Amino acid sequence: MRLDYFILDVFTDKPLAGNPLAVVRNADGLDNERMQAIAREFNLSETVFLQSPRDPVNTARARIFTPQRELPFAGHPTIGTAVLIAEQDGREHLGKQDMLIVLEEEIGVIACTVRRPRGRATIAEFDLVRLPQESECASVAAIAAAVGLQESEIGFDNHAPTVFSAGVGFTFVPVRSLEAIGRAEANVQAWRDAIRPNDHPCVYLYTRETVDQRHHVHARMFAPASGIPEDPATGSAAAAFAGVAMKFEQPADGEHILQIEQGCEMGRPSVINLSLDVQGGVLARAGIGGAAVTVMRGTIHL
Repeated sequence: MRLDYFILDVFTDKPLAGNPLAVVRNADGLDNERMQAIAREFNLSETVFLQSPRDPVNTARARIFTPQRELPFAGHPTIGTAVLIAEQDGREHLGKQDMLIVLEEEIGVIACTVRRPRGRATIAEFDLVRLPQESECASVAAIAAAVGLQESEIGFDNHAPTVFSAGVGFTFVPVRSLEAIGRAEANVQAWRDAIRPNDHPCVYLYTRETVDQRHHVHARMFAPASGIPEDPATGSAAAAFAGVAMKFEQPADGEHILQIEQGCEMGRPSVINLSLDVQGGVLARAGIGGAAVTVMRGTIHL
């Protein structure tokens, strides 16, 4: 069996930045075990396997795997996959008009709008299938031990640690400064005790201080329980971060866009656009957007 694969850098408009993603096309003949093995071979934060859609009106079914497990949803695989399909299958139309790429993920059907601005990288955007929901969070002391910081370095203004999920759960940890967030690192044993990996294995640190003053939030994400020591750009975390923004910032009614920078400490700067639509003080809609570029392609021989 031979399968075509592509490597894209996602949430960036430049090669060798952002979050790398592997996409394997025409993967109908692969079972779960083989897909998991291939994801381990790529050893990227996520690998997508494209299969025929269950409903023929949709574009494709997208199965998303980390090196250790399958995910029901993830942001950078959704963005990268939509960009790849549009560029590969709709190159005659892309650039002239927006394209709609509809992906069946385990969380549900996600409709992505893809466009290529003149002279710029291709961009994809999608609305969240599931708005963020909050759940129980570990103590500040336990979280501080798990991320290698002092308790006094966690929290700013009214922000405190929380857990939100828009399909994948994250412990959100507000950090007082850019300097402190740069020192953070995962203590795996303390992590297991504090974060309860079976419930929400991913921890997302954020601060208002940014490297690029045009951006609103600086972030880092650790998920060693999922085989990801650190992730350079995490769309599913940005999606759940909409719950954090609503809880602590209480934005006014209307549309808002937050630009989140991530991956700077890894030498892979990324920018994720998080859009919020607030109506009557309640989050009515949220979306994720960003650019992606294809950097490699090849063949898997099985």
